[in-house]
Amino acid sequence: MAQTAEDLRIVKVDRTNVEHYVALIKALADFESLDPPDEDGRARLVRDVTSDPPLFQAYLAMLDGVPVGYLAFYFTYSTFLARPSLFLEDIFVLEEHRKKGLGKEMFRFCVQEAERRGCGRMEWTALDWNTPAHDFYEGRGATKLDWVLFRLNSKDYHIALGR
Repeated sequence: MAQTAEDLRIVKVDRTNVEHYVALIKALADFESLDPPDEDGRARLVRDVTSDPPLFQAYLAMLDGVPVGYLAFYFTYSTFLARPSLFLEDIFVLEEHRKKGLGKEMFRFCVQEAERRGCGRMEWTALDWNTPAHDFYEGRGATKLDWVLFRLNSKDYHIALGR
């Protein structure tokens, strides 16, 4: 029997299932052709998502008790709206489980969480080449912004600090 979004359970990442979460992050890194977290990074992920309170929220998408995807988000603050914003860091479904409506339900979960927490908006990024993701988000009412994303990695802090 084909599994669908109706069979989906979204469960919070905790100490009992965090290793599944870390494995799915590796799968996302493989999909995006990026380096996954190293051993120290994986240890920090486990620590930070299971701390009390956690530094960010993460949830597993489960089908028949098997993790097939995940989502992770945290909260920022909009000074213009004077309200929190939910920043969706990752949403990922294993390739063999795509096109079943799971991503749609996971995204809906995030929107409901933003609404529940009184967020003025929800934001995220998508790689420029990932047009299926662009289509997915625009199909859910999202607007593509003209902003340019900048990043300063910790290895380059010395440049910004003039050292």
